[in-house]
Amino acid sequence: MRLYQGIRSLILSLFRKILFLWVRTDVSGNTLEALGLDPDKPVCYVLQYSSLSSRLVLEQEVIHARLPGATDSLPVKNGPAHSFFYLYKRIGGPFSGGRQTPVPTKEFTGLVQFGLEHPEQDVQIVPVSLFWGRSPDKEKSLVKLLLSDTWSVAGRLQKFLIILVHGRNTYVQFNQPLSLKQVVDEYRNNEEKAKRKLARILRTHFRRVRQAVLGPDLSHRRTLVEGLVRTQAVKEAIRETAAKDDIPPEKVRAKAYKYADEIAASMSIVTIRFLELALAWLWNRIYNGIAVNNIKVAKEVAQDHAVVYVPCHRSHIDYLLLSYVLYKNGLMPPHIAAGINLNMPIVGPILRRGGAFFMRRSFRDNPLYATVFNEYMHVMFTRGYSVEYFVEGGRSRTGRMLPPRPGMLSMTVRSFLRDHRKPIVFVPVYIGYEKVMEGRSYLGELRGKKKQKESVFGLAKTARKLTNSFGRVAVNFGDAIPLADVLDEVHESWRSEAYDAEYRPTWLTEAVDELSKRVASNINASVAVNPIGMTATVLLGTERLAMDEGQLIRLMDQYAHLLRAYPYANTVTLPEGSARDWVAYCENMGLITRQPQKLGDIIALEGANAILMTYYRNNIQHLFALPALIVSLFENKTSLRRDKVLFLTSVAYPYLQSELFLKFGQDEVESVINKWIDVLIDQGLVIQLDDERLGRPEEGTEAMLRARILSRFIIQTLERYHITLGILRKYGSGKLTAAELEEQSTLLAERMSILFGLNAPEFFDKTLFRNFIANMQKTGVLTTDDNGLLCYGEGLDEVAEDARLVLSVEKRQAIQQVTMLDA
Repeated sequence: MRLYQGIRSLILSLFRKILFLWVRTDVSGNTLEALGLDPDKPVCYVLQYSSLSSRLVLEQEVIHARLPGATDSLPVKNGPAHSFFYLYKRIGGPFSGGRQTPVPTKEFTGLVQFGLEHPEQDVQIVPVSLFWGRSPDKEKSLVKLLLSDTWSVAGRLQKFLIILVHGRNTYVQFNQPLSLKQVVDEYRNNEEKAKRKLARILRTHFRRVRQAVLGPDLSHRRTLVEGLVRTQAVKEAIRETAAKDDIPPEKVRAKAYKYADEIAASMSIVTIRFLELALAWLWNRIYNGIAVNNIKVAKEVAQDHAVVYVPCHRSHIDYLLLSYVLYKNGLMPPHIAAGINLNMPIVGPILRRGGAFFMRRSFRDNPLYATVFNEYMHVMFTRGYSVEYFVEGGRSRTGRMLPPRPGMLSMTVRSFLRDHRKPIVFVPVYIGYEKVMEGRSYLGELRGKKKQKESVFGLAKTARKLTNSFGRVAVNFGDAIPLADVLDEVHESWRSEAYDAEYRPTWLTEAVDELSKRVASNINASVAVNPIGMTATVLLGTERLAMDEGQLIRLMDQYAHLLRAYPYANTVTLPEGSARDWVAYCENMGLITRQPQKLGDIIALEGANAILMTYYRNNIQHLFALPALIVSLFENKTSLRRDKVLFLTSVAYPYLQSELFLKFGQDEVESVINKWIDVLIDQGLVIQLDDERLGRPEEGTEAMLRARILSRFIIQTLERYHITLGILRKYGSGKLTAAELEEQSTLLAERMSILFGLNAPEFFDKTLFRNFIANMQKTGVLTTDDNGLLCYGEGLDEVAEDARLVLSVEKRQAIQQVTMLDA
């Protein structure tokens, strides 16, 4: 027997080496840490289908990853003589096509029997999924059906052809182990039920993994486009347009077909594979590495849901990077909503085959186009495709999260109300760059330079940047947001109501608003803090944008410690190493300058870099918002009562929350503020005095310097608020419209930025003033009369006086000179 086993093992080893002369694998989850294996319990691997090639691949990857062996007997007394098994047994001859049925193999049965007979002994069952080519089905594509690892089961001849064609693009996924003991404990006296339960769990697991990796079957694009025009909603839109514009229905139908053809993606696995190789080369050329965090969120929800990926939008690289990361981690790339401006020659067709579908900037005045687009989105969701869109609408030029636009979110909600059989889950994604490729052009646009239209020539110019280094990039996945949960909170009875394609319930706006807030706050709660952002935050908090190197290092280490003392969220990631490493890294990236001095080198921001670094500071500003706000209250006061600090912080919080998309709700913010006060006391940034009073550190101390610079992390935001309040008080109640107040605030902010050398372009951003004014109306501080004029009561004067606590004498005087307020 031993001789037989030795010869058999030698033959399999030879076959494995021959197979891997051709096969190349991409593997995920094949580490002890990722699997979470208990070293004291034996491991048994399970493959879905009986296949010699699959077994050889499994054995190779187990050996390569130094995991517990898959070829030996299970290392337990009286245990089965195998450490892996197939779930499905092949029925039929070796070349008959081999129809697969879920009939338990003898190895499967033996493992279950062992579990029942030895209740004290557990076995870790590790499911392993293997995909040759990772191509989903496509209707009317015989070649794809024959030569792709799809939802169908391959016969041996077909498998040979699959390996020949797709063997160099093989994906292997090791998944979290199941406990044999936990599965069979329920049926200790019933072997058949125990076998059925384990088989059902494994079948379900493999199905869910295939759903996540391959995605749903792809319809032929022409079939999809023709189907859109035949939907009831589009037919009605065609009739209405024909009657309204007095155009023959045939011409309107042709226009609808043209719209559908313009919109629809044409995802091609060949293009995706090409893009994977091209992008891998690109990332290696321009980045020092890609860090992917918390992707398990996406892997889990992709198995049973239609996933909507909602990343922040900082660069055109975003959608390429996210699709690449998902594909490399075993998930089907999403269909991506792209602006019609990207449907340019050469680039457009490649993006379309990579999963992009194109949308016009506005289609409010074109109901036919709107209906076709809505129906396309509805098809995506009901069929279970993953979709990606940017809720901000456009790229952020300031580094901050932009207010979400409701359009795509509203379409998603309405589609789900029409048909909610396939659950929809939103997965927020934060993409953090150490050096954004478009940084310089953003600065020009913020200074008033006209935005350049996308073109092939513009793309060629961008290609020249590929010789530059853009540091590292992080892709952080945030906590998932089930759409049904949001609807349950807004309108409990939504499941029992009927909705058609045109129906918009009265509570839709509230639901979309709530969803918008959650998406934006969950994106920000997944921020990746990097050395560039930390260095920018501290240096921009100094008066002259320069600091002694040793002092800078100490401050950065202390602020990083502050973030660790009370973590904003468990999805936030902090940079590795120490502040000394971060300074050296920023210097190497050319973002800071060093001025050698005998008493210690000085690190400074100079020229355009001083403005550019505000972008990276703004990426992480929300993390410091609350502690900085608390400390800023002591800018002009040596002490305050704790309840006064709590009150003032709570008053300002709704405006900061709206602007920075902070994650804490109004019902929890008081406890969060109290926690931050305690942390600041522990860190020496606030002093505990008698009679429930809090004070600031002594002047001239290191603690006072830390507190003062920390307050400057948020002070410009508070100054903008005071500018608006000052202008309101200058003109009086019922004198200005919201648009006029916004214009006046922007002009004064721009003037102050020149007078005080403020190097933050967002200081006079109209959008931020518009948001602040809208929030004062929402909170009832401002009301609007019948003429559209803003009115306020005495409460605004009290808020304005309290706001003066954080302003320096010079800033107060500058605002007073313009607004002619009394001191």
